[in-house]
Amino acid sequence: MIGYFRMLTRPQLHAYLAALGGWSLDALDFFVFVFSLSAISAEFHTTVKAVAEGVFLTLAFRPLGALVFGWLAEKYGRRPILMLNVVSYSAVQLATAFAPSLTVLLALRALFGFAMGGEWGVGAALALETLPARGRGFFSGLLQEGYVLGYLLASVVFAVLFVHVGWRGMFIISSVSALLVVYIRFGVQESPAWVAGQAPHRASAAEIWGAVTNYLPTLLYLVVLMACFNAFSHGSQDLYPTFLQKQHGFAPSVTGSIAVIMNIGALLGGICFGALSERIGRKRAIVLAAALSLPMIPLWAYSQTAVTLALGGFLMQFMVQGAWGVVPAHLNELAPPSVRAILPGFAYQLGNLAMSKMAPLQTGIAEAHGNDYADVLSVTIAVVAVALILVTWSGREAHAAELKVA
Repeated sequence: MIGYFRMLTRPQLHAYLAALGGWSLDALDFFVFVFSLSAISAEFHTTVKAVAEGVFLTLAFRPLGALVFGWLAEKYGRRPILMLNVVSYSAVQLATAFAPSLTVLLALRALFGFAMGGEWGVGAALALETLPARGRGFFSGLLQEGYVLGYLLASVVFAVLFVHVGWRGMFIISSVSALLVVYIRFGVQESPAWVAGQAPHRASAAEIWGAVTNYLPTLLYLVVLMACFNAFSHGSQDLYPTFLQKQHGFAPSVTGSIAVIMNIGALLGGICFGALSERIGRKRAIVLAAALSLPMIPLWAYSQTAVTLALGGFLMQFMVQGAWGVVPAHLNELAPPSVRAILPGFAYQLGNLAMSKMAPLQTGIAEAHGNDYADVLSVTIAVVAVALILVTWSGREAHAAELKVA
């Protein structure tokens, strides 16, 4: 790992850390809400399913954010729009801490989804256009696992601080993510590929949208692929804390501790499979990780002790995020140069939109069967893993393609 970072120049390292930090803190803010579903439902005297609509709204509004922020990044550059993204999602996170009602809270989660939607595509474009092609699989794996780092940080904050500050305090604490803007402002340079390719000509919205529609088959394939990916991650992650609390009766400290272990597995999986994709190709790495998730289901969903559930969570997320670790490199290599900041992120978030009812649907089925989340979680992953294998294998490979801006 150290060897990969040693080959980077200072501007390359700072650009990469900015993208990784933006995605990590974005995920922290998202998972603070996931961990707080039960507490919010208790305060507003409603069901967990009603509060879980906030997850749906966040996911549903992410494509719009990806489209708008992606267009701005194609027109004005990756760096300033990444700064705008971070400020936006941090401000909404802070506002959520003071929501007076469930209705206001859900509206704020929709706004958060809009802000969150732009970060992945803009940050990935900034990082991968700045980095050398060598080692892209490793850096892709670690970059995607910024999502896991955010989940891990949310797990620690929940386990240690929730009993002292409550869910509103959790949102206030996580809003300090806005401080990342200072680092980007003073430490990060613009993508050299964007400067070389776009600086002489600021494309209009019509030109950028025309470029996107010209690559409609690629967009449609990526949307289907990312729908499978998002079902894979959200279907295995979003309700797992609720599963641990509702079905097993674990306290917040135990739930948070299991989530920490599970996310360590996710982090390691993303890095390992991302690096492995340099050798065996992006498609083979994704398919291998998805296939290996299937035998993990019994331990992950049907164990009865905290120790075995933690082990199952570790192994399941090693595979789930192992597949995900290949995504930034794979999508950016498949994307046409002229729309790299917008098309991968837009496809990613449309895939999110397609699966945005996952959490409320899973919750409704579980609550209708006496809070039995195990069956819902296991069936979800079995079906989605097979679908991901088939869709991935049907697509093309563009391993190590040169990333320029046309």
